[in-house]
Amino acid sequence: MSAADLSGRRIVVSAGPTFEDIDPVRFIGNRSSGKMGFAIAEAAARRGAQVVLVAGPVSLPTPPGLQQRVDVRSARQMREAVIAQLPADVYIGAAAVADYAPAEVAPGKIKKKDEQLTLALVRTPDILAEVAVHARRPTVVVGFAAETHDVEFYARGKLEKKKVDMIAANRVGVSGSGFESDDNALTVYWLDGERALGPAPKTALADQLLDLILARWPA
Repeated sequence: MSAADLSGRRIVVSAGPTFEDIDPVRFIGNRSSGKMGFAIAEAAARRGAQVVLVAGPVSLPTPPGLQQRVDVRSARQMREAVIAQLPADVYIGAAAVADYAPAEVAPGKIKKKDEQLTLALVRTPDILAEVAVHARRPTVVVGFAAETHDVEFYARGKLEKKKVDMIAANRVGVSGSGFESDDNALTVYWLDGERALGPAPKTALADQLLDLILARWPA
């Protein structure tokens, strides 16, 4: 790692959760804090890259040195923002994008009436898979997988299905790692290999992940 080893590279990073509105009061969301993605964006900018950070609804300050920060709320908005930033040298999809969203958003607050409420949900855009096959595909596409069990099985399945170059997988639901924590542990998978990173602060893991990307795609 050198002070400017990413100079001349354009890197797009997505981070944080997405919120899918049910009505003006409620939404479907998840526990992603955005800390991992923000750490990656900050590390890449410090190392000389031109960095665009597409951020879901988080309460984190903008890292120094970014070319641009784009704030979004929903998966559809995140998809539009990411695609608009192509082409790029690297896309790192660290966001925890909602898989489903309400089929319809109620115009007013849904009032409590019955003992049960049924919501119709529809799939959200698969941003990572779309970027991986896009006509303006980045040279390197890196996804994240947060799993509660069988981490390697699901991560390698995602790697193959979504046609990405790397999957950085971590186990969530354990103390001191994953969502909301300042620390994490990743296992990065690619077609014919893998590398364990951490446990370490997310700021350190960000540099380790960028080192790995540079080692495999040095040009």
